[in-house]
Amino acid sequence: KEGRFAIYNSLLSEYAVVGFDYGYAMASPDTLTIWEAQFGDFANGAQIMIDQFLSAAEDKWKVQNGLVLLLPHGYEGQGAEHSSARLERFLQMCAQENMTVANCTTPANFYHLLRRQHKRHFRRPLVVMSPKSLLRLPKAQSSMEELAHGTFQPILSDTTAVPEKVTKVVFCSGKLYYELADEREAQGADHVAIIRIEQLYPLDDLAIMQEVAKYPNAEKYVWAQEEPANMGAWTYMLWQMHLPLTLVSPAPSAATASGSHQVALQRQRETIERVFSI
Repeated sequence: KEGRFAIYNSLLSEYAVVGFDYGYAMASPDTLTIWEAQFGDFANGAQIMIDQFLSAAEDKWKVQNGLVLLLPHGYEGQGAEHSSARLERFLQMCAQENMTVANCTTPANFYHLLRRQHKRHFRRPLVVMSPKSLLRLPKAQSSMEELAHGTFQPILSDTTAVPEKVTKVVFCSGKLYYELADEREAQGADHVAIIRIEQLYPLDDLAIMQEVAKYPNAEKYVWAQEEPANMGAWTYMLWQMHLPLTLVSPAPSAATASGSHQVALQRQRETIERVFSI
């Protein structure tokens, strides 16, 4: 039986709409309820709902909820109010498998993530960082075969790297992967492997160590992110991953991003170049 698919253009009160959608998901657990923010930055308008209910309701009241938050997140030169869903805040709230936090880079993995969310026999909130630039990026494609078969992959391996040549392993999450892959191709840097962390929480430690084991000649492990050093997933990954990680990111910043498009592009370029120069 074909299910009902409904899209609603909600009002611009994040606090009200997330509260309503959380209640809807609670009352109708067999419905895949999704709230998509205009930009992930605006999710802070619903911070009370996120703190009080989304992240802690199961621990406090033993009730489950499968609400999905799609939060556009990506440094694309659109300014400090249109760049960051504050990934670091969600990761700070993660414990006891209270939610899933993901940042998918392929349509197939995103589809399988949503499918898994609905087919599970329990309900937990799902928070997805969703870069807008990937909507039209030609390389961010999946085949019908990949969509029709398979499952969600929390870690995506580097299928182009030759393990014996690799001396540097770079971990990243989200759209930065494509920029790093393009730079690697431009430089002919076949000594670099790029591993994508698609699910940040719960983190699949075993899968990460299996990836590391593929590269016996690796001498350096890098966590690369486009968020400033005091934001993003860096401090979380440093705590979770049992590896001597080196951070490559913009410098710590009070604002999430520069208000200047040119400065933003320059910072992004510097980050990408530094991944390959250190």
